[in-house]
Amino acid sequence: MRHALYLPPFGELSDARALAELAVEAEARGWDGMFLWDHILRPADEPQELADVGIALAAVAMVTSRLRLGPMVTPTIRRRPQKLAREALTLDHLSAGRLTVGLGLGVDTSGELSRFGEVTDPRQRGDALDEAADLLAELWSGVRVDHRGPYYQATDVQLLPLSVQRPRIPMWFAARGDARRPVRRAARFDGLFAIEVDLDGFIAMMAIIEEERGGRVGFDAAVLATPGADLARLEDAGATWAMWGFRPGATVAEVRRRVETGPSMAGPRG
Repeated sequence: MRHALYLPPFGELSDARALAELAVEAEARGWDGMFLWDHILRPADEPQELADVGIALAAVAMVTSRLRLGPMVTPTIRRRPQKLAREALTLDHLSAGRLTVGLGLGVDTSGELSRFGEVTDPRQRGDALDEAADLLAELWSGVRVDHRGPYYQATDVQLLPLSVQRPRIPMWFAARGDARRPVRRAARFDGLFAIEVDLDGFIAMMAIIEEERGGRVGFDAAVLATPGADLARLEDAGATWAMWGFRPGATVAEVRRRVETGPSMAGPRG
């Protein structure tokens, strides 16, 4: 199992320089990845200073050579696929092929969808996400693309350069609780980010993955390293990444303390 920091780039952590410094320290301590939340707004009781995820990840990519990095997760409903595709290609090259793009429905907790007139209906967002994922895969293929769907279109376009990673940049998809559609969506691509799920729920998710794919070979499954999580059993069930998360308002000093202890299967410390 690989171990990654999973950080909300809010408050003190909205400073891209601070994130880059933490990434350098994490790489030196043996961590395997750094993934960042992707949000536009946060509730009033949380820090209101937020970093742009793409720019923050570019800072991380520039000062590291081994850490896998990426947004975890980006709601495609508020991102044009062509812009997301181009940003991801640039980050893929900047990081020499270390980018993973996490995708999901997003949330409207702080009105970051509704306040900007975005679609809030979950089913519609799911339909748009399915279409966006397919379009991203096409745009990263390097071939000319003609796509006309209910949410997006692309007429005779080709995005170059090709990604460093072949056949394309990997995509992971968020799934929570006992939802099945997000798990089946993830099975079509490269990975699953399981949130708000216990061991039994994760085992059920992985059963769907195996049924859809015919096995787990070449598939990543990330789980949150929460207090009390039995990472060894989760690994046995198919987890390949432990995501060591922090809540909004976490300070640079808090994250640094966790970085310095190094990755561990023992569970969160302190």
